[in-house]
Amino acid sequence: MGSTSGAAVSSWDNVQDDGPSEDTDLKEAYLIPRNIMAEPDYIEDDNPELIRPQKLVNPVKTSRNHQDLHRELLMNQKRGLAPQNKPELQKVMEKRKRDQVIKQKEEEAQKKKSDLEIELLKRQQKLEQLELEKQKLQEEQENAPEFVKVKGNLRRTGQEVAQAQES
Repeated sequence: MGSTSGAAVSSWDNVQDDGPSEDTDLKEAYLIPRNIMAEPDYIEDDNPELIRPQKLVNPVKTSRNHQDLHRELLMNQKRGLAPQNKPELQKVMEKRKRDQVIKQKEEEAQKKKSDLEIELLKRQQKLEQLELEKQKLQEEQENAPEFVKVKGNLRRTGQEVAQAQES
């Protein structure tokens, strides 16, 4: 440590001794990188007992998806098709606009239904209403007391007998 600090002092002294006449030397002295950290032991010695550090593998960069995406981005950049960096607000606004256009088109398609489609929808609604009414009648009959059911059966049989006698 003493040798590095002495070298640093001596180089500073050299810069001060030269004086302000040589501004370029002063600028160069600041630009010269100095090794402040000590070099590791494993670089100097080829000691087989030492465990040398190895670079860690990045699982993201080794994944196939990442490699394909990187390759595609490089090819697009060469072609001049670099992805557009849009602000998030602009992206959201464009998405809303697209959704609104799609919704308008769907509404226009529903408004432009033909007469046949309209008539079919009306008939379908009538059939659904009739089915609901039938279900309600069946539920009412199931929930009615038994004497009401018997009375209804007697009326029907009486009407059927009357019709049979007439014919």
